[in-house]
Amino acid sequence: MTRTKSKRKTAPRSLPAKTTNRKSSRRPVTVDASSGTLAKARAGTKNAKVVAMLREGAAITAIMAATGWQQHSVRGFLAGVVRKRLGLNLVSEQGPNGRVYRIIDEMAPKADRVKQAA
Repeated sequence: MTRTKSKRKTAPRSLPAKTTNRKSSRRPVTVDASSGTLAKARAGTKNAKVVAMLREGAAITAIMAATGWQQHSVRGFLAGVVRKRLGLNLVSEQGPNGRVYRIIDEMAPKADRVKQAA
């Protein structure tokens, strides 16, 4: 018995990509240069609370307790929001009670910086 060759299936045509004219859902966040506080942040939010804690120096466990976030969420906030979005100088120092994260107001030259956090 002979086999018949199956027909080659044609690939479906791809549809053109949909474009949207939506505005970005992220609001621009600025830092007040004189006081170093969040200009557009509402008072009493978790973000404002964490930034205030970081000005004095805080461990991840303290931030976790204050916000109810998990450890990976705190680390993501430090890297994504504090450093990248707000552009603050976040440094990490090893202390007697563990690693402490702190926001330093002045921007030091790269060679003089303490090891960068997150």
